[in-house]
Amino acid sequence: EVQLQASGGGLVQTGGSLRLSCAASGLTFEDYVIGWFRQAPGKEREGVSGISVGTTNMWYADSVKGRFTIARRKRDNGEESVELQMNSLQPEDTATYICAAGDCVDGFYGMNYWGKGTQVTVSS
Repeated sequence: EVQLQASGGGLVQTGGSLRLSCAASGLTFEDYVIGWFRQAPGKEREGVSGISVGTTNMWYADSVKGRFTIARRKRDNGEESVELQMNSLQPEDTATYICAAGDCVDGFYGMNYWGKGTQVTVSS
């Protein structure tokens, strides 16, 4: 069974930073495109950022360009994750952040697996 888990959310003031992490089990993480999405109450889910297999390409929603950075990480014990460093956070960034994985992805479309989200709240 494939499981994705996002972590690292929290409450932060405007202008602050958070680092989210996405970990997975049941799949070979490095073989999948990983995407970050977010959904705010009453709004549709939107793509935030994605990273290709082998980290050749990264992409971002216009609303987060220059503020968010996506990267793959591999620990000494072999555990892999995809992190989303979020800087200069604004109240409009408040949402549940969800990571997803796909093996045939076009931008933010084509994700096969979805994890549970982590809440990010930015206070004004």
